[in-house]
Amino acid sequence: MAKMKTRKAVAKRFKVTATGKLKHHRARKSHLLSKMSSKSKRQLRGDKTVKNCDVKRLKKMLP
Repeated sequence: MAKMKTRKAVAKRFKVTATGKLKHHRARKSHLLSKMSSKSKRQLRGDKTVKNCDVKRLKKMLP
């Protein structure tokens, strides 16, 4: 039987936590930040967990 392949694009963007949840970086935090208010930049800090409707599909891509 062939090995299961990992979707490398998904592996770069999502990480699995110790409890099995998926986390990802938030969007809109890479450039053109001078236009953005300090409050909105502060709220984009840290990682966020993936919504339940997407978890099953993403975990198939990360064997």
